[in-house]
Amino acid sequence: MNLSIMASETRETPSVIAKQLDKNQEAVSQLVASLKQINPHLIYIIGRGSSDHAGVFGKYLFETQMGIPVCSAALSIAGIFGSQLQLKGAVAFVISQSGRSPDILNQARSAKQGGAFTVAFVNDETSPLAELADAVIPLSAGEEKAVAATKSFMATLSALLHVCATWSGNAELHEGLKQLPAQLDKVIASPMQLSKAYLENMRNTVVLGRGFGYAVGREVALKLKEVLGIHAEAFSSAEFIHGPVTLVENKPDKKVKLIALNVHDESASFHDDMVQNVKARGAECIDLGIAMDNVHPRLSALLLMQRFYLDIEQIAREFGLNPDTPPGLNKVTKTQ
Repeated sequence: MNLSIMASETRETPSVIAKQLDKNQEAVSQLVASLKQINPHLIYIIGRGSSDHAGVFGKYLFETQMGIPVCSAALSIAGIFGSQLQLKGAVAFVISQSGRSPDILNQARSAKQGGAFTVAFVNDETSPLAELADAVIPLSAGEEKAVAATKSFMATLSALLHVCATWSGNAELHEGLKQLPAQLDKVIASPMQLSKAYLENMRNTVVLGRGFGYAVGREVALKLKEVLGIHAEAFSSAEFIHGPVTLVENKPDKKVKLIALNVHDESASFHDDMVQNVKARGAECIDLGIAMDNVHPRLSALLLMQRFYLDIEQIAREFGLNPDTPPGLNKVTKTQ
């Protein structure tokens, strides 16, 4: 079978994460020693696109596991408005596959000048970002040729999880990470969940998730746009009820199909209640999620994403699209 680059790279994810966890043990330990000395009152996350979505995952991760507030940087603050934030006592996590985007570098410099300890989560260890940062956690995803990021996004999540598990001293999360590559391999061998039939003639869709499900929902929505050209927006399933739910009310001629992401953690029952509410209003909705024994709840979303990436790649080919080169996009996007 001839695989697209996107499919081949997605299938590399289990081995990428296994090698990364082994390679990064010393770097993560050294970083955690520095973080414990700093005892930051804030984690400031800098990223764009898929990297920003990984940052949203990081927000849920570090706030739930460590009780440290996490916020996302508005990159135009430094790049366009030239304003300097005061970040003494904060740590800045700068997430980038290439480490070369001007707006990322501008905001990283500004964060450092504002007093933040800067940590680069970066795939290119020779990049300007790696040289700029106070510490580097390599993603070690290898070259990613497909424009749509897959293995680098997953490697970012695993790197954030590795830092969190070590920093918090969470032995169960550490053990869960060790099992993750084998679990991802099982997902690769599992049946498709999303289908061409469900997405046929779809022009607009809403992606619903809760907590970590919402975080990866933003990535799901982006990939639907990038790879299939479908307009998709991600909502917290709770937030969707507060207004946007009118999109599915009494509009049979303009029906919006929904995609619900089911993550098996503390949010599951609350998310399910909201999804059932939306379905009761007449919404057409497909549920995506991986149910597997002995998966740490913080890792459930990664299994979901592994299957989604493979599904959307196959659907793109079934639609006659090239998943490797979405129109109008480049691998490194240079914005200010």
